[in-house]
Amino acid sequence: MSLNSELELRAERFNQYWLRFLPETEPSELYQAARHLPLGGGKRMRPVLAMVACEAVNGSVDQVLAFGAALELMHNFTLVHDDIMDCSKLRRGVPTVHMEYSEPTAILAGDLLFAKSFEAMHQLTIKLDVIKALEAELIQCIIDICEGQEYDMGFEQRDQVSEQEYLQMIEKKTAVLFKLATRGGAVVAGATPEHVEALTTYGYCLGMAFQIWDDYLDMSSDEQTLGKDIGNDIRNGKKTLIAVHALEHAQPDQQTRLHSIFGNRKATDDQINEVLDLFRSIGSIEYVKTVAQRFHAQAVEALQVLPPSDARQFLEEMVTYAIQREK
Repeated sequence: MSLNSELELRAERFNQYWLRFLPETEPSELYQAARHLPLGGGKRMRPVLAMVACEAVNGSVDQVLAFGAALELMHNFTLVHDDIMDCSKLRRGVPTVHMEYSEPTAILAGDLLFAKSFEAMHQLTIKLDVIKALEAELIQCIIDICEGQEYDMGFEQRDQVSEQEYLQMIEKKTAVLFKLATRGGAVVAGATPEHVEALTTYGYCLGMAFQIWDDYLDMSSDEQTLGKDIGNDIRNGKKTLIAVHALEHAQPDQQTRLHSIFGNRKATDDQINEVLDLFRSIGSIEYVKTVAQRFHAQAVEALQVLPPSDARQFLEEMVTYAIQREK
């Protein structure tokens, strides 16, 4: 069976479980807004990763569904608020929550998803001390995501950002949730410390590769394929790894042109295409592929301490998918 088919099967099983936390109830506008992104699609990668990590160390998927729901609810909370901050109009090929409803309702919907994440955590049926430890890690994960988002926004106001600063930012903003997914799956299963550490490393490297590949797609794909705005990162002056590399390696005349367009909310489509051409000529778009491939190799290496199984093979295929996907 193909990876996509496996993903769909596991996501379907998860979907049958987690939407119980988002009932159709009153006030209807609020709950419809909270359900908007969850019902709009998504591969459920984080909960699926928790499920498969649990399987890889001989745990039961039923044990980890509540933890997966907490992760997915928290992830959707961050998307709703990110889209407001980034003034994004599309997400998963549908209007963003604040565009479909209103900005105040979208903020409340995000807050509701945040609260529901902890409701899901309280449905775990494992030992109380393990639940408390996982909840503490979820709290730290949220703190890291907030810090990462602030770094990301702050970088938009700076002319230069180093690659090390960028990698630290995406670790906090993106990789921590992947890392918690695979680590949590192992912890719920009662895995050995060696296996917990291996799946923690794997999740971190997968998350880094996934975000870096996202940056690559934003500069190399098209709006119809991605289902979200192309050029938005350039207009917002977002310092993706592509932009960081380009600004560091550009010739003086190229730097001048990049600075004149980058962060211009009114940049025309022709100007956006000009920046994309500069990214290509400087070699920045190809460079990020090599960085993503480096994290891919580290993720696969981390899995080698686990016993061979269909679950381990799925995890290996998942990190390959992360750097080969088209959206």
